[in-house]
Amino acid sequence: MVSKLSSSEIIHFLLILLLILIPARVLGEICRRYKLPAITGEILAGILIGPTLLGYFFPGLFHNLFIASPQAYGAFDGIANIGIILLMFIAGFEVNLKQIRENGKQALAISLTGILFPFAIGFACVWMLYQSHFANAGSNQLVTSLFFGTALSITALSVITKILIDVDILKTRIGNIVLTAAMVDDFLGWVLFSVIIKMIGSGKEQASFWSVIVVVLFAVFMLTAGRWIVHRLLALAAKQQSMGRVFTVAVCLCFAGAVATEFLGVRGVFGAFLVGVAVSDSEHFTAKHKDVLHQFTINVLAPLFFASVGLRLNFIANFNLEIVVIILVIACVAKLIGAMIGGALSGMTKNESVAVAFGMNARGSQEIVLGLIALQAKIINEPVFEGLVVMTVVTMVISGPIMKHYFLKEQKTQTPIYQHAIQES
Repeated sequence: MVSKLSSSEIIHFLLILLLILIPARVLGEICRRYKLPAITGEILAGILIGPTLLGYFFPGLFHNLFIASPQAYGAFDGIANIGIILLMFIAGFEVNLKQIRENGKQALAISLTGILFPFAIGFACVWMLYQSHFANAGSNQLVTSLFFGTALSITALSVITKILIDVDILKTRIGNIVLTAAMVDDFLGWVLFSVIIKMIGSGKEQASFWSVIVVVLFAVFMLTAGRWIVHRLLALAAKQQSMGRVFTVAVCLCFAGAVATEFLGVRGVFGAFLVGVAVSDSEHFTAKHKDVLHQFTINVLAPLFFASVGLRLNFIANFNLEIVVIILVIACVAKLIGAMIGGALSGMTKNESVAVAFGMNARGSQEIVLGLIALQAKIINEPVFEGLVVMTVVTMVISGPIMKHYFLKEQKTQTPIYQHAIQES
């Protein structure tokens, strides 16, 4: 007999949803009003109602709400995981393969240096500081160092897109280059992380050559033949002239991709991301489809996931200022140096290179997802995860204003004709 929720557990489950969604949305909207990413407020909501504050001051109430009924909380955790799978699915929508090809040279230079420098510096620093700051019983020095190199090299595409819109740079040449470079970063970063997860395989901290090959082949398949298959399936659904059928097929493909990568030993979010790239390339999945899924995911499901981050940890008991500062400094210095070098090599001016570097320095939901997966896989511990969360929030907040400052500074040095050309590009 399959176990099911009792009436009281259903009430408990719905109560958990309400108690998490309402403060997450309220604080998220407050952050948006003050030009901060909504994810900041959503994580803060989880901290307020999690073990950090509610659990500390009212332990009995916290226990009754989130611990006393494990089945009800398990149902909530399932909904939150669907939220992050769909979030990475819609993140794939922003990867425009045609745009990557069109802006190849400059974007590739910025992207490669923006990945290689943070990866190398992050790996080296964590390797040297492993025993003193990053040691974890569930992992080893190599895996942890590789994880940090990867986590610090990824740029949050969705956050960068929002920042570029907020500071009115999205349609400029600089904005276009930053967005394209971020697309390449996102994709390569997830491939690297999937390889690291495979290295842990079945609790053994050994790299499997064939497992890595399978992951890479799956990614190549989804970007070639997989795109054609996805397009044909969406075309069949579109023949019925039903928006709902196309929508259903796309979401089912998302879940199928997540199942495939979970089966291969890689987290489902990676498969969802790849399917998102393939689906966005099809003319049958229209802007309206994307907007409907985006609005529901961003405003209902994703806040549940990011608030659940605060529910999992005690941010006061596990907070380590030294680790936070180390992670923040390594992340910013490595990414800024790498992106500025890439900008200079691609022929940009000093101001343009700095503007691009701060744009590429923005982190977001991807880093939180990677960090949480690494925490669950015991690659990192709780204080290190909290350091990643703080680094993510800080880089999200500072990137936009500094990027706009150097962009405007560069515009002042150009002739009116050149300024007009930039705006029209």
